[in-house]
Amino acid sequence: MAALLLLPLLLLLPLLLLKLHLWPQLRWLAADLAFAVRALRCKRALRARALAAAAADPEGPEGGCSLAWRLAQLARQRPAHTFLIHGARRFSYAEAERESNRVARAFLRARGWDWGPGGGAGGAGEGERASHGARDAAAGSGAAPAVWEGDGAAGAGETAAPLAPGATVALLLPACPEFLWLWFGLAKAGLRTAFVPTALRRGPLLHCLRSCGARALVLAPEFLESLEPDLPALRAMGLRLWAAGPETHPAGISDLLAEASAEVGGPVPGALSAPQSIMDTCLYIFTSGTTGLPKAARISHLKILQCQGFYQLCGAHQEDVIYLTLPLYHMSGSLLGIVGCLGIGATVVLKSKFSAGQFWEDCQQHRVTVFQYIGELCRYLVNQPPTKAERGHKVRLAVGSGLRPDTWERFVRRFGPLQVLETYGLTEGNVATFNYTGRPGAVGRASWLYKHVFPFSLIRYDVTTGEPIRDTRGHCVTTSPGEPGLLVAPVNQQSPFLGYAGGPELARGKLLKDVFRPGDVFFNTGDLLVCDDEGFLRFHDRTGDTFRWKGENVATTEVAEALEALDFLQEVNVYGVTVPGHEGRAGMAALVLRPPHSLDLQQLYAHVSENLPPYARPRFLRLQESLATTETFKQQKVRMAKEGFDPSVLSDPLYILDQAGGGYVPLTPARYHALLAGDLRI
Repeated sequence: MAALLLLPLLLLLPLLLLKLHLWPQLRWLAADLAFAVRALRCKRALRARALAAAAADPEGPEGGCSLAWRLAQLARQRPAHTFLIHGARRFSYAEAERESNRVARAFLRARGWDWGPGGGAGGAGEGERASHGARDAAAGSGAAPAVWEGDGAAGAGETAAPLAPGATVALLLPACPEFLWLWFGLAKAGLRTAFVPTALRRGPLLHCLRSCGARALVLAPEFLESLEPDLPALRAMGLRLWAAGPETHPAGISDLLAEASAEVGGPVPGALSAPQSIMDTCLYIFTSGTTGLPKAARISHLKILQCQGFYQLCGAHQEDVIYLTLPLYHMSGSLLGIVGCLGIGATVVLKSKFSAGQFWEDCQQHRVTVFQYIGELCRYLVNQPPTKAERGHKVRLAVGSGLRPDTWERFVRRFGPLQVLETYGLTEGNVATFNYTGRPGAVGRASWLYKHVFPFSLIRYDVTTGEPIRDTRGHCVTTSPGEPGLLVAPVNQQSPFLGYAGGPELARGKLLKDVFRPGDVFFNTGDLLVCDDEGFLRFHDRTGDTFRWKGENVATTEVAEALEALDFLQEVNVYGVTVPGHEGRAGMAALVLRPPHSLDLQQLYAHVSENLPPYARPRFLRLQESLATTETFKQQKVRMAKEGFDPSVLSDPLYILDQAGGGYVPLTPARYHALLAGDLRI
C-alpha cells in the first residue's frame, strides 16, 4: 500500500528535478503533444495518399500528380459536395473535375494530342519524361527561354505549333473559378503553371515570363486594354497567347475557354501528369518581395502534397466553409487556401477582391466558419464602423499570417468568440510554424516536440555585416531566450529548397553551410524571430528592415507596435532612411490618423519618450491619407525609404524630432537644409 502511495511521487520526481527555467515551457506540454500527434497523423495520411496514387492505374485519373489525383478522388468520394462558391456561381467537386478535364483536353490538343471518339488519346511522343527534365534544366540555367523545336508562337495567319511536354504556361487572371480550372487542367495535361501577379505590366511582366521560361500566356479579357502596349514584345518572345473569355480579341489571341467547352469532361489518364520525381517542379510562384524584380520560386509536387495538410493542421474539417479573399497568384491564396481546402474536402468561398464593408455580410450569407487572412486585412476590418452583420456569424477560426498584437486583441474582442491561428512561412521556404495555442502576438512554438516534427533553429545574426555570427570553430551560435535570432531550417530530402528559376545567383545567401557541423546545409529565411522563456516564437523583423542607429539595432516592428498604441493613429509604417553626414539609418514613421482624430504631436512625443529607448525613437514623421501596400497587403518599406524626407519633393506633411526643444516640429525647407549642413542635431 505504501508503495502505491509513493508511485505518483516517484513519477513526478523527474519533473521536480528539472531546472526551474524549464517549467514555463512544460506548462504547454499538453498543447505541444496534441499538435505533434495531429502533425504526425497528417503526415501519415498524406503519405498513404501518395502511395495509393503511385499504385493506381496509370490510365486512371487517380494515377497522376498530387493535384490531379486528389481532385479525382474527391469527385468520386464527395461528388455533390460544394467545392467552390464565387458570387452566384456554385461548383461541386464533380463539376470541378469535369471543368478541369475539359481544360486539360484543350491543352493536350495544344500539345499535339489527337483525342479520338470516346476520349481516347493518341500522338504521345516517346521520351516525354526526359523532356520534362530538359525543361527543368533550361528553366534553371538563367538563359532566356529557347524556342523548342515545334514550339514556336504563331504569327498572324499561322497555325500554332504544339507545346512541348512540361512546358510552362503563365496565367494572368484575377481570382475566379476559371483560374482554378486552368491551373488544374494544366497539371492534368503534364504542363507547368506560372502564376503571374495581376498588376505587372511592361518590363516586370516580361521579366517574369522570361525567368520562368513561359511558352504560352493565358490572360483575362479585362486586362487586354492595359496589356496592348506589351503585345508586340509578348509575340516577339514566341509566346502563344490565349484569352480566358469570349470578348473581342486582337489578332493571334484565341478564346481558350471556348476551346475547352468543346471538349468532353471525362477522366484524363493519370500517366500524363505523373511526375518522374516528387521533387520535380510543377508550378512557379513569384515572390512578392519589396526589393528588386520578382523571382520565380520553384514549387515541387512534394510541396503541393504537403500543402494538402495545411487546414488539417489548423484543425479545420470537411464540413467547414472557408472564406478566401486573397490573390490566387500568392502562395497563401493558392497553395494554402485552395490546395489546403482540397486536402480536407471542404467548401471555399472565393472572392475576386477583398471588401471590408462586404466581409461580414458574405460570412452570414454563406455560413462561413473559417477565413484566411494576410497582412493588414484584419486591421481593415476592425477599422470599419460597426454593423449588424458582424454579430451572429458562424466564423470560429481565422488562419493566416502578419497579424499584429494590437489588432489581434481588438479583432477578437470585437468579433469573437473565435480562434486566431497565426502561422509563419515563405513561398520558397522549407519551414513553417503554427501558433496553435492562440497566444496573441506569437507566430508559433519552439518546443522540442514541434522541432522534432518541423526542425528549425534561431541563430545569432550581425545586422551590420548581414551575416550570422560564428564561433571560433566557424559554426553558428544559437540564441538565448529573448534574443532576436535568424530563423534557419535544415535542408534535406523531406524539407528541400528548390530555389528559383533562373541563374544560381538568385539563390545566393539563401543557403548557409557548416551551420552546426561540417557539411550541413540550412535554409536562410531572412527573418529575425525571438523565442521567449515559455517557448513562444514572435516575429521580430526582416533582416533588411532592421537598421542601425547610434550603434544600436532598431526593429521596425517594435517601433510600430509602440506607436500603434496611440488611439489617434490608425496605421503605422516604420522604416530607416539615410541621412547625409550620419552613420546608419534614422527611423522614420509614416502615419495614418484614425478618424475623426487629429495629430497630437505633444502626446506622440511623450509616448515614444516613455516607451522607446532614445535610439529607437523616430527622427522623422510623415502624415499620409493611406499607407502604400503591395497587393498582398504588405507595407512598402523600401519604396518609402527611397522617397526620403525632403519637404521640397514630398507633398505630405513632414515632422522632425527636435532634440533640444523636446518634441516634433514641422520639417520646413530651412530645417531640412540645416540638417544637411550639420547645424541641426537629430
